[in-house]
Amino acid sequence: MNVHRADSIFLLIVFSLVVFGLIVLSSASTVIGHQEFGDSAYFLKRQFLSVLIGVLLFAITYRLDYRVWRKFAFPFLIISMALLVAVFVPGIGLKLLGAQRWINVGLFTFQPAEIVKLTFLVYLARWLEDRGRVMTDRAYGLWPFLLLVGAIAFLVMKQPDVGTMVIIGIIALSSYWVAGAPFKDIALILLLAAGFFALVVQTASYRAARFLVFLNPQYDPQGVGYHINQALLAIGSGGLFGLGLGHSRQKFNYLPEAQGDSIFAVVAEELGFFIVLALLVLFVAFMLRGYRIARQAPDSFGKVLAAGITTWLGFQALINVAALSGIIPLTGVPLPFISYGGTAMMSSLAAVGILANISRAGNLRP
Repeated sequence: MNVHRADSIFLLIVFSLVVFGLIVLSSASTVIGHQEFGDSAYFLKRQFLSVLIGVLLFAITYRLDYRVWRKFAFPFLIISMALLVAVFVPGIGLKLLGAQRWINVGLFTFQPAEIVKLTFLVYLARWLEDRGRVMTDRAYGLWPFLLLVGAIAFLVMKQPDVGTMVIIGIIALSSYWVAGAPFKDIALILLLAAGFFALVVQTASYRAARFLVFLNPQYDPQGVGYHINQALLAIGSGGLFGLGLGHSRQKFNYLPEAQGDSIFAVVAEELGFFIVLALLVLFVAFMLRGYRIARQAPDSFGKVLAAGITTWLGFQALINVAALSGIIPLTGVPLPFISYGGTAMMSSLAAVGILANISRAGNLRP
């Protein structure tokens, strides 16, 4: 391929997000780390190790021509399905907090859905590239696409992990659109997705309760509404300049998952509005540069893959922030590069490496 310099601005944005994540995690995770493991730095140490492994994966995917991943598209699909099924296998799958989302391999556990976001996207990019101009024929485009995405979404939903199911759906839809799907098919998918989401909400009482809390945040503040109320309290307490790094009150067992999905609320509480605004600007800049890379990719595979990775990480960040701010119902998805989670960090950095490699193949200048 014609090799240019990688998009240095894009790489600087990613580096800034990862470093910022480690800094805020060093504060957000101290209380739970000390209480559960007797080590205030427990989560920070493990996240730092995940970053080191993630950087190694980034180096590999950055150096490899992104076209190589075409050859692994079908094996990646098999891996995606196998991992999602494995979480339900006794002795392999691990159930925590009522969810069957992890695989235990002895020395460590990992969350397959985070890996599937990337492996399934690679397969989808190849699948859409192969369809080419027949995308307009629903027999070859829309219906097989819905069947394919529906199978993955069903396995994720059964864990249950509706938040990740939504992210995978958004990734797939954006990829389908970028590949050249007719607008009427996109509109039909959105209509079907809305109906399916309504059905998903109604089939589980806790999902219906979350939606009720979204409509009325003061509903059952000590029960189902506790999480969002504590998050809003943390965000509101930060004001313009925050309470100061390390001075969060909500991380003292008031805010659930302060080191994980709810870390944005701790950031707002400790660092305030202006730092939160800067963080959001970084994520928006990440998306703008990512979509620019996608536009200038030299082929359809690279274009769809770049757009899918950008949509995955960018929209997941926006959804996390919107959920904790009460703009949408709570989803339980982590904040990319910021929330604690080894599998998510490593998968994200591997994906960013692919995106940076695509930028080297395109006609980008820093």
